[in-house]
Amino acid sequence: MDKSVDPVAAEAALQSLRSQVRLRTLTVLRWLAVAGQTAAIALVHFGFGFPAPLGLCLGVIAASAWLNLFVTLRFSPQRVLSEREAAAYIAFDIVQLCALLFLTGGLQNPFAALILAPVTIAASVLPLRLTILIGALAIAGISVLGLYHLPLPWRPGEVLELPRIFIAGSWVALSFSVAFFAAYARRIAQESEQMRSALAASQLILAREERLSALGGLAAAAAHELGTPLATIQVTATEMADDLKGQGTLEEDAKLLVSQARRCREILGRLSRRGDEGDAMHDRLGVDTLMRETAEPFTDRPRGPAVIFEMIGDGAPPILRRRPELLYGLRNLIENATSFARSKVLIKAHWTADKLDISIHDDGPGFSQEILTRLGEPYLSQRHRSRTAVGQKSGLGLGFFIAKTLLERTGARLVFDNAPWDDGSGATGAWIELSWPLSALAAEPMA
Repeated sequence: MDKSVDPVAAEAALQSLRSQVRLRTLTVLRWLAVAGQTAAIALVHFGFGFPAPLGLCLGVIAASAWLNLFVTLRFSPQRVLSEREAAAYIAFDIVQLCALLFLTGGLQNPFAALILAPVTIAASVLPLRLTILIGALAIAGISVLGLYHLPLPWRPGEVLELPRIFIAGSWVALSFSVAFFAAYARRIAQESEQMRSALAASQLILAREERLSALGGLAAAAAHELGTPLATIQVTATEMADDLKGQGTLEEDAKLLVSQARRCREILGRLSRRGDEGDAMHDRLGVDTLMRETAEPFTDRPRGPAVIFEMIGDGAPPILRRRPELLYGLRNLIENATSFARSKVLIKAHWTADKLDISIHDDGPGFSQEILTRLGEPYLSQRHRSRTAVGQKSGLGLGFFIAKTLLERTGARLVFDNAPWDDGSGATGAWIELSWPLSALAAEPMA
């Protein structure tokens, strides 16, 4: 069964998630901006006594408030904005802020740093192309403010004019800040969405494994439920056969119904008994059975590598609880090892009274140092997906992350490295070791 996750589809889902911004979010932020701008202008003009173009400033602030009122009355606050709609809202905020800064001193105004806020929001919710456009608009606004602006509100009769070198430094600082904050916010938002998407994929895989594990119990329950109507059919068919005795074809048909109903009851009886027995057996498996069951899809490949099992421990192999995440995670790691191995894969189990270790070692090219530093991340970029810098095979991205996440859910501690083989050949391959406290996996004793 193919349980791989398509990275292209996952990335498309990620892009759709990134643009999921509600109208209410932006309107609330804009109301906060309106309140803050109004308070700042009032404090400067009335509190400090610095004359400001009060009418023009309040007009610019009123334009933002009017837009908020319009969209609040026109659309539902829960409406999800498209990428272009969100970009247009954020672009308006930049233009409005630049207009207010133009009236109050341009880059001499210490509140010029607020230009970073809408750019950061855009980087968090918009795709790259629109983020670049928003950043370019912000830098263009900063450039205009550095050259053209009304005087900074100051004491009556005095004009505060900062040196041009200071204005140039402010322009450079704000321009670099726009680029840095946009890149930083975008990176954080992207990794957050990737992790969320990957964890959702992990839950889907686990749910599918749990459904498969439940099929045995469902079959037994179905057999039990079908027993009663089949018994009714058999009794009715027997009575019909007695009533139709001596009527040739009709009698033969009635006897056929009786025999087939009896056969169905026998099949359901066997299925029910097998299901009951399977529940006790299915939920328990030894370490040797676990290793062979997870490796079974890869042991019969005519051109695949040889899969070698080695089991060493104190006493008999421990009996474990069957857990879907354990089976899926181990199978994924073994599949990855067989994909890169040249000729052999060693699956080794070692146990003590309180600990279980399982290692998977292949004789392939091993992990590159670049991969080792990032192994287990949900989405490796294309150049990171191969084990080596010139490798052709992929498979160390989302699938590896899901396997790691599911195994850690069982209490496993994973270690990745390159290790030499003990056969004296000098070959070195990828090596993965998983360690559990035995109490995390051990099955309950049977009554």
